[in-house]
Amino acid sequence: MHKVIAFYDDRVLAHEPNIDADFLPDRIDKRIRQLLSGLSVPWKYPEHPGRLKAIQQLLNKAPIEGLVVEGGKAATHEQLARVHTTSYLSDIFHLRGKNAWLDVDTTAVSPGSVDAAEVAAGTAIAAVEAVMEKRTQSAFALVRPPGHHAEPVRARGFCLFNNVAVAAAHARSALGCERVLIVDWDAHHGNGTQDIFWAEPDVMFFDIHRAAPFYPGSGHLQDVGAGLAEGTTVNVPLPAGAGDEAYLKAFRDILAPAADWFKPDIILVSAGFDPHWHDLALNVSYDGFGALTGFLQQLAEKHCDGRLVFVLEGGYNLESLANGTRAVLAVLAGQTIPVPDSCGIAEVEAAANFHRSAFQAD
Repeated sequence: MHKVIAFYDDRVLAHEPNIDADFLPDRIDKRIRQLLSGLSVPWKYPEHPGRLKAIQQLLNKAPIEGLVVEGGKAATHEQLARVHTTSYLSDIFHLRGKNAWLDVDTTAVSPGSVDAAEVAAGTAIAAVEAVMEKRTQSAFALVRPPGHHAEPVRARGFCLFNNVAVAAAHARSALGCERVLIVDWDAHHGNGTQDIFWAEPDVMFFDIHRAAPFYPGSGHLQDVGAGLAEGTTVNVPLPAGAGDEAYLKAFRDILAPAADWFKPDIILVSAGFDPHWHDLALNVSYDGFGALTGFLQQLAEKHCDGRLVFVLEGGYNLESLANGTRAVLAVLAGQTIPVPDSCGIAEVEAAANFHRSAFQAD
């Protein structure tokens, strides 16, 4: 059995909205271009193929021993329809081969986007299948477009299909998992995932994120699910600048007892790397991402024989996206779980050692 398999498919690079192209529909195109014209700098679509290319380049430059890479696959209509309405899917499929805005938040499609989104969702499924088939202890689906903002009937936040939700639904419908725990550590709240499983008692959604009004403005503490699922939505909104200590404390004090109560059969992770300070939202370090991964490994070993699957979400600074992803994969591959320092403490200690002799009496 492998320790970790990374799943990647070149077809996800075909999603490449270009602001210089002619877009449909005309009304929203005019509105968005009016908004963008007010910016002080030229605007380019933030969720671009370079994100995955940066991850590939770093892994080629600094390979991880034991990491295996496999290809992905496209999700079927049936698999997507477990979490999205058929009318929504029909609307999206009709945009295949076209340029179109889907939301005023600048979510868009290019001619290759629908194919890419199908492969992103299917590759998340492939990662779950590999873990459930015991071919690997853990897996990481390196996919785009991301998914956690996509709602049952609406594309939002650069997301077309909700990849992690599609994978969770497949685990329950086709792979024998009764209870699925989804952990979302992206800086932005996973509004789509929350909506999809809001009333589903057998899926627990734990989301730690920067608090509203930060996009998308959802994920309030009091949002806990409904009906028989009350308590299976767990939101931990954080202030700007929160970092490793806050994330790890939330995992220890909230996620761990929630998982003990829920007893998942598999753990899925919506892994965005915009909590790193390079994305200017929160303050998680590379060691912090590694430590969070180690915590989830231990949680999975305790509850579900180590079954753990990561699905890439956001992260738009290429340096922190690539290094954060590598930090996760390194821990999954068996490297030592890092212990993050409080930011600056190690540097202060080094400076103290450097200067100390100057202040000592002979």
